[in-house]
Amino acid sequence: MVTRTTAPPSSSPDATTTSAGVPTCPLSTLPPEVADTVDAIATNGPFPFPRNDGVVFGNREGHLPAEERGYYHEYTVPTPGASNRSTRRVVTGGLPLTDPAEYFYTGDHYDSFCLVSGIEGQS
Repeated sequence: MVTRTTAPPSSSPDATTTSAGVPTCPLSTLPPEVADTVDAIATNGPFPFPRNDGVVFGNREGHLPAEERGYYHEYTVPTPGASNRSTRRVVTGGLPLTDPAEYFYTGDHYDSFCLVSGIEGQS
């Protein structure tokens, strides 16, 4: 399990921007459900929306660095009290699916992303 707090991402003094223009955000500053989703990815589920979780993310808006189709996969981050998938997602980049090279978080349904840092086992 990962350690986390519930401080909002904007309060993090560790936030930086990658060379691709995507800001970074420590896992500990994100909603606790993000860490739960990261844990589920590492164990290949179970996922709350199995028909949608783990599918290829197309990056059509181009908010993430350009990669070949199939590089990115998306996972639902449950929102307490929501009756549907809501707007929060983790998008992973790279293989294997259970240990991807990158984790991105969006809380606004793909309008913006941050590269998640502080994930155990991640370089």
